[in-house]
Amino acid sequence: MDQAVVELLIENIISILSNEASLLWGARDAIEDIKDELISMQSFLVDADRKGVGREGEKTWVANVRDWAYDVEDIIDEYMYHINHQQIGGQSSWNLHHTINFPKNLWMRRQTATKIQKINEKIKGAIPERKQRYGIDHIEGTSSKDNQKWVVRHAESSLFFKEDELVGIEKKRQSLMKRLMDGKPHLTVISIVGMGGSGKTILAANTYNNDDVKKHFDCCAWITISQAYELEDVLRSLIMEFHESRKETNPADLNSMSYRLLVKTLVSYLEEKRYLLVLDDVWDTKLLDEIKVSLRDSCLGSRIILTTRKEDVACYHLGGKHHIHHIQLLQNEEAWELFCNKAFINCTNGSCPLELKSSAKELVRKCDGLPLAIAALGSLMYSKNMSEWNEIYNSLNWSLSKNPKLEAVKSILLLSFNDLPYQLKHCFLYCSLFPEDHEIRRKRLIKLWMAEGFVEQDKRSMPEEVAESYILELIFRSMLQVVKRNANGRPKRCKLHDILRELALSISEREKIGVVHVGREEMTECEARRLSIHKTDGEVKSFTSTSKLRSFLVFNKMLKTLPLGSKMLRVLDLEDAPIDDLPDELFKLFNLRYLNLRGTLVKEIPKSIGRLRNLQTLDIRDTKVEILPCEIGELQNLRHLILHQYTGNWNDFKIVIGPRTPSNICGLKNLQVVTYLEIKGDLLKQIRSMTQLTAIVLSNVKAADEMDLCDSIHNMKLMRYLCIVVTNAEETLRMDALSSPPTNLQKLALVGKLEKVPQWFHSLQSLTALALHWSRLEEDLLPHIAALPHLGHLELSNAYVGKQLCFSTGFLKLTTFSIHNFPQLNEIIIEKGVMPNLKSLGIYSCMELKTVPKGIEYLQNLQELYLKYVSMELENRIREVDSPKVQHIPAIYISK
Repeated sequence: MDQAVVELLIENIISILSNEASLLWGARDAIEDIKDELISMQSFLVDADRKGVGREGEKTWVANVRDWAYDVEDIIDEYMYHINHQQIGGQSSWNLHHTINFPKNLWMRRQTATKIQKINEKIKGAIPERKQRYGIDHIEGTSSKDNQKWVVRHAESSLFFKEDELVGIEKKRQSLMKRLMDGKPHLTVISIVGMGGSGKTILAANTYNNDDVKKHFDCCAWITISQAYELEDVLRSLIMEFHESRKETNPADLNSMSYRLLVKTLVSYLEEKRYLLVLDDVWDTKLLDEIKVSLRDSCLGSRIILTTRKEDVACYHLGGKHHIHHIQLLQNEEAWELFCNKAFINCTNGSCPLELKSSAKELVRKCDGLPLAIAALGSLMYSKNMSEWNEIYNSLNWSLSKNPKLEAVKSILLLSFNDLPYQLKHCFLYCSLFPEDHEIRRKRLIKLWMAEGFVEQDKRSMPEEVAESYILELIFRSMLQVVKRNANGRPKRCKLHDILRELALSISEREKIGVVHVGREEMTECEARRLSIHKTDGEVKSFTSTSKLRSFLVFNKMLKTLPLGSKMLRVLDLEDAPIDDLPDELFKLFNLRYLNLRGTLVKEIPKSIGRLRNLQTLDIRDTKVEILPCEIGELQNLRHLILHQYTGNWNDFKIVIGPRTPSNICGLKNLQVVTYLEIKGDLLKQIRSMTQLTAIVLSNVKAADEMDLCDSIHNMKLMRYLCIVVTNAEETLRMDALSSPPTNLQKLALVGKLEKVPQWFHSLQSLTALALHWSRLEEDLLPHIAALPHLGHLELSNAYVGKQLCFSTGFLKLTTFSIHNFPQLNEIIIEKGVMPNLKSLGIYSCMELKTVPKGIEYLQNLQELYLKYVSMELENRIREVDSPKVQHIPAIYISK
């Protein structure tokens, strides 16, 4: 993990040397020297990370390397803060300060150089020569390899579990067996994918060992793949396993065979056989590429089961047909049964004693359905006395390093962590700063990672795109769970499994990356670089020093005072904190990249906001701020300006509002997103130059603005989200002058009266979500959008004045559809085959609708039906006459 710390620090130092060279005069040589030393240390840490360090002396050395790197970061950040602090007053002020403070600046440069030289001497003095100092022969770690061997043995032990030891597996096994023995001749690959410890291997083993399965195939083989596999060894093991399954003698010269001969032997042996092969715990597609040539399809009905934690591996095409099984975690009843089987095996009927039931239930809940954790915790609690039960229950943390019986959980989950690239290690650990079970917004995480400097620079992609690829990678690796997806399938909210979070927290605290304050611990100094407040009585009293902090996050609605002791803060996230006043110290934080005030009671953004020259994100959504100062225009690094709030009343024209914004924000050339911009004067003409925008909300638009509006939108080639709001309910929104919408436009919201459906609607080929509010169209909208290939979300509010909506064709990707406030609508018709993937349907404030939509029975994938403010006749028909038509819908909600 230390490798990842130094990797990022080196990148940051190189960035400073490149971008701030003129400010580093006097300290540059020292910084260049320490940069070379850091690169050497990086090589050392790469090897340490690969081999794993086992001895205490080696661990101490690695920790020292990390701390030296942190010290360098502190020195450079303090230096940059001092130099840049004098520039904030403008050029004339800078000249004056530069003249007056020249001796002080010179002294600061010399002090910085001296500090860095001292660290350099300390590093070089530790071991004489650089080659010896960071050489490979100084790392004798075996823990990583030993851990991999242990995990392989643990996985293979699943082959010998008795059926009565297993819980919640029967239905999954029957489904798997059906695919294995369906009689189809072509090779079929079944991928079982899920996070570490979710039961993939146990499911595969329980199926593989079934007598009926074994009899169905001519030969069988089970191979557990380690992360450090040797291809020739894998091929030899395959040959041996297949021979053993038929009680045959292995080829005599197997150990001396070359790769070519091994492949030839395996291909020849399987040529006329129906085989079953299990490849357990596959980590990358490279192995599958290499082994694919040996596993040909002889059209005899052979099957391959592949278990993996990674989605890309699960999707790999080995040949023939392919099925992916996403393994589900245990339900509450199953989890309880498994825990009792382990913890109370000696009790009557294996049942939990009454006096332990409450605490036992809470412990099981903590496992969040993960079989490995439930079994391990159950085994840990076995034979514990009442006092020990209370101790573990009250702590309610995994203490993975303290309890030997939980070592299995740690070892298996650590494999997933260690397999991450260094950038993703930081990103994953950062997620642990969020509270347990917290649903993390994708966009919030992206902005935080960018502010922290975790996102690699890529000339071909924007930082936001690179950060989103990190999220997808963590999801594919089963390290993050998707809680909610957008209409186009992109993750909207994610969470960490509780046990993965505990693992991440333990690593973060050890490496001084981040610490969580939950109100219990008393700490005199926060040495971590990031502090997350989860519980407090209103003040953070236990931390007397926060000088090393780079990030401060609050998830507590009681905090009223801010410990702004660190001048080096990059991230200040105060979302939903009851703070109504911003201290002056906040606007001296030159390094601040991210300021989140969403949901706070803040009423005013002071003019001193202009000092935060490095700010990338300002989020004041759902605050009481009514006007932004013109100094916002000085924030040339600003990328995300989040301002809007929803009123929540769909029966009112005003559904989105925001503060007044100065026109000079049009000069912010890095601005990507601005979520509320009130049009005044010639602002529409000015935004024509903001071609870099990807998302914007324009309010106070008039019919007379049509040409300027359409010209500006036409220039925004990168636009993905566009919302246009007219001045009032009587104003007409005219956009016919737009020849074609932005090619990449994914979300479109139009608020205001439309005389007709815009002629360019059919060109919205990338659109995933469409919202029309107060459009009051007389023309039928549906034929114009039915064929849009990616439309997944449709929201219509007072958008149509007709009496009938007829879905006669298309809407193939639509998953959610809601209509609000259709005063004359009395009939909805859905033809068979239309909206085949619809999962959620909402009907609100449509009082003239007396019957359920005709054809609703065709929507076989519909999961939810919402009815609110509808006629009593419609309610009664849903419950009585039309009940058979809606009986396939799992959840129907009717409310006033």
